[in-house]
Amino acid sequence: MTRGAGVGRTRVKTARNRSAQSTRWLARQLNDPYVKRAKAEGYRSRAAYKLIELDEKFGVLKGVRHVVDLGVAPGGWAQVVKRKRPEAAVVGIDLLPVEPLTGVTLLQMDFMADEAPDRLIEELGAAPDLVLSDMAANTVGHAQTDHLRTMGLVEAAADFAIKTLRPGGAFVSKVFAGGTDNSLLAELKRNFTTVKHAKPPSSRKGSVEWFVVAQGFKGRQDDKA
Repeated sequence: MTRGAGVGRTRVKTARNRSAQSTRWLARQLNDPYVKRAKAEGYRSRAAYKLIELDEKFGVLKGVRHVVDLGVAPGGWAQVVKRKRPEAAVVGIDLLPVEPLTGVTLLQMDFMADEAPDRLIEELGAAPDLVLSDMAANTVGHAQTDHLRTMGLVEAAADFAIKTLRPGGAFVSKVFAGGTDNSLLAELKRNFTTVKHAKPPSSRKGSVEWFVVAQGFKGRQDDKA
């Protein structure tokens, strides 16, 4: 690796067994200010700043006491919650293993498994007042297929939030460019006071990700009967 003259950027030499795409990715990581900031501030990923910025704009972490983090790996969002709300109970779930986090209960299992929702609430010990989802399906390289697979996870996360949140709670989820589809957007608007889409500054400009922020959960109809 060599330094670019006078600009402080790291240039990555193409290794014998490294593809050009991998070389570009590595160069982007090495020169990404959020990656450097995350390392300096002890966050496990640059994604932590997406939640920090969403909280600055929407106040999603204000007063939260019970939080579910879907797609928790590697743990950046859970770290943000615990730093901003140390007293909050946090349960995270992911297919991937996650290094232990102080004050966070971590489940290595498939959120789409039938037993996962009940297990999350059991571990949390109460109805959540915030459900976070940074889940995304593994890409296959076909844009429409990738979009549909990830939106399937978003819909599952939204269904979980609507079924478990306490009144007044919030739901924050990663979505693809274009936001939620019409049926899901309508469902969120039926169940939350406000529903907005946002792209935080730390989300790369070339990325197709956006976030949906639904706040003011109205409560389940069966609770009102």
